[in-house]
Amino acid sequence: MPSHSATPPAGLTGQPSGGTAPSPVFTSEDRARFGSDPARSFATNLQEVRDRIAAACHRSGRQPEDVRLLPVTKTVPAPILRLAVATGLGEFGENKLQEARDKQAVLGDLPIRWSIIGHLQTNKVRHLVRLATEFHALGSLRLAEELNRRLDAEGRDLDVFVQVNTSGEDSKYGLRPEELMPFAERLPQYPRLRPRGLMTLAVFSTEAERVRRCFRLLRALRDRAMAVHPGLTQLSMGMSGDYDVAIEEGADVVRVGQALFGPRPAGDALYWPGSLSPGT
Repeated sequence: MPSHSATPPAGLTGQPSGGTAPSPVFTSEDRARFGSDPARSFATNLQEVRDRIAAACHRSGRQPEDVRLLPVTKTVPAPILRLAVATGLGEFGENKLQEARDKQAVLGDLPIRWSIIGHLQTNKVRHLVRLATEFHALGSLRLAEELNRRLDAEGRDLDVFVQVNTSGEDSKYGLRPEELMPFAERLPQYPRLRPRGLMTLAVFSTEAERVRRCFRLLRALRDRAMAVHPGLTQLSMGMSGDYDVAIEEGADVVRVGQALFGPRPAGDALYWPGSLSPGT
């Protein structure tokens, strides 16, 4: 998978300060959830995900290295993430900022890049800009303005994806499709933001064609938006239940959680509003 080039915030690179990194310590709850050999379970899951990515790329005439796997680590404890880093993964996506902050504090000896992929309130922006290298849920000018202001104060930039509500569900965040072009025209007003592309959550459905329509719509919107803002080139779409369909429709980034780490104890609706079926 391609490496991500965003520069971590100053002081939060996660580089070891010296000595040996601590070995993972698993609780009884960890072993009940992830099995008696969590390292082997995760390695097996990771290979299966990579194989599915490769197969989807083959079907659509693409190269697997052109699709970036963003592991989604909500509810996954820090010891399991140490195993993921040991396999060569160096970036994780979190829906909730506080959960990302807690894990970063524990895993600060590791060179991890954190992406925030869930809805963000403006009063949490100051924490995001000190932690994240990437934000996948930009959906309002008010949030863009606050991000730009805080980033400027920190003297750094941030990669962002503009979230679009392609399913039309009231429970989901993001711009309506007709709002995207005016929004893209305003993005140059916020020079600390580095727009990379568009993000969406497809409709939660077992009907593959309904899901596919959401991805096709985002791709069409991306093609139009690039004429307004040339930086909006990438598509962040696809989760554990549908990332192969997303790849077939042009996904550059797939956000995968449960296929890597197994079912999570909390319902998806806690993280993805309107969720009716397995999510990331």
